[in-house]
Formats: sequence, C-alpha cells, structure tokens
Amino acid sequence: MIKIYMSPSCLSCRKVKQYFQKENIPFTEINILKHEITIDELKEMLNKSLDGTEEIISTRSKVFKEENVDIDSMSIQQLCNFIKEHPSILKRPIIVDENKIQVGYNSDEIEIFQKAKCLAKSTCKNGVCNNFESCQHHFTDDN
Repeated sequence: MIKIYMSPSCLSCRKVKQYFQKENIPFTEINILKHEITIDELKEMLNKSLDGTEEIISTRSKVFKEENVDIDSMSIQQLCNFIKEHPSILKRPIIVDENKIQVGYNSDEIEIFQKAKCLAKSTCKNGVCNNFESCQHHFTDDN
C-alpha cells in the first residue's frame, strides 16, 4: 500500500493526491500535522531514501532555522525524536511504498507508482500480470 505523508495546505500534496485519485491508485493519506509519525515510519523513510536526511528534511523550514539544528551530529534516534516533535520539518509530500520513496511532486517521476494500479486490478496479483498484452498499466523494469 502506498502512503502519502502530507499536509492539507501544501499545493504539491494536493497535486499528488489528485494524481493518485485520477489514476485510481490506492493510497493512504497521512496528515503529518495531525498524525504522530512513528519511529518505524521515519526509519522506513530514511532507509528508502537515496539521499538520507537531505531528501526528507527541509532545511528551509522555520523550525530548522529557529532550533539551529545540526542533523549531522544527531543519532538516528535523536533525529527521529526531533522529527516527531517537529513534523513540519519534513518535506512534503513524501510518497512511500513497499520498495521506494519519492519526495515532492514530479509529474515524470510519479509514474513509478503506476505499477500499484496494475497490481490493484483483479488480473494482476502478487506482482504478476495475467493480462500483460492488454494491461495498460503494466511496467517492466525498463520503464
């Protein structure tokens, strides 16, 4: 299942949500300002991130500047606790599935989540498409 960490006032978040709804891709919406993000959720984001904290932390956020945060000197546990206390430090939206993460709205890159649509169809189960020739949403590793 795809999880989208977002905030209601974020334009990019609304674009991502509209894209997934338009494409009938199932997702769970998580409002980072109302839902207390767990340590496990944060570790999942960090583990799937290619750029680590740089990909998910907004160094331009008000909290980051006011708190004079030095992320490099924090342990993972300290960082996760800081984010839990100040979720607005996260970039938005953060899209997470079983294998990957995408931060922000990028109309080209978001298509990597189309496979979820294929797998949600009745003809596609457990990563196998039983209707490959006519399935319009089946993506191979080349796409």
